[in-house]
Amino acid sequence: MEQFLYQFWWLIFPIGFGLLGAYNSFLGYRRQKDAINLLKAYADKGQEPPEALLKVLQRPLDEDGWDGQSPGNRQPTNYWSLFGLFAALGLGFLGASYFTNLDGGTDAFLIVAFVMGAVAVWALISALTTRRDR
Repeated sequence: MEQFLYQFWWLIFPIGFGLLGAYNSFLGYRRQKDAINLLKAYADKGQEPPEALLKVLQRPLDEDGWDGQSPGNRQPTNYWSLFGLFAALGLGFLGASYFTNLDGGTDAFLIVAFVMGAVAVWALISALTTRRDR
């Protein structure tokens, strides 16, 4: 069992993110259920529900992101900063592959450098083709 944990310790991350996603879905379900119960209470009293309550019910369950903002309120992605980040990471891994032997001669850092370079090229293309309304 101990060797299993040493070999597959990285599985903690995908399992953890899956559990966080399930918990986020459960919270969205509870939000909708509580809003419906509150709407029923207003209907039983014969009162008009507030506009904010109706907006909660109109919002889809999967609209909330990790930050709790709706997609219409989000800022556009800054592809130039992504290009800079992945270009620097790609160059760093390329230098580590070329000048050091940290990966034991397996060229793993070289593969990571190419992947980071490909993402940097994607970010550059996205930065050049995305229109910004100012």
